[in-house]
Amino acid sequence: MTRTLSTRRLAALVIAIAAAAALLVLAGCGDDGVDGGTDGGGGDTDTGSVETDSAALDGTDWSLVRWRETGLDPADFTITASFADGSISGTSAVNTYSGSYTTGGVNDFSVGDLAGTMMAGPEPDMEAEAAYMGLLEDAASFHATDTTLTLFGSDGAESLIFTAGTGE
Repeated sequence: MTRTLSTRRLAALVIAIAAAAALLVLAGCGDDGVDGGTDGGGGDTDTGSVETDSAALDGTDWSLVRWRETGLDPADFTITASFADGSISGTSAVNTYSGSYTTGGVNDFSVGDLAGTMMAGPEPDMEAEAAYMGLLEDAASFHATDTTLTLFGSDGAESLIFTAGTGE
């Protein structure tokens, strides 16, 4: 009889521990809101490491219309960005590129390692491509509307401004 009682207590203890673990998991699944985990009270409590899925940009296509570069007009080149399933791809004046991207925190943005074709083109196009890729890799945050995507550099300044669609 003592052995049966111990088995029942052990079973009850295992069930209680499993229930407590389930509650902890569910508590961790709460909605942090669109701010990626900040307290919303104006304090700087962003963890800096919170990543969200990239759903904010997934399924969108953009054409570059303005940038912080001077001396080169992006309208003279085909520069695009398309976002799908956590990946970014497009045309960078001469070549095509692709890689991963993440969003998180309060409109944080970053690209992972980017790969691209390696064709040569006219010097202005190659300069535009180098400028675009540098600004894209430096992008640290974004703001998107239905018609415009703005990427901000690590210094907080606007660096790449796109309009909806790829123009293709």
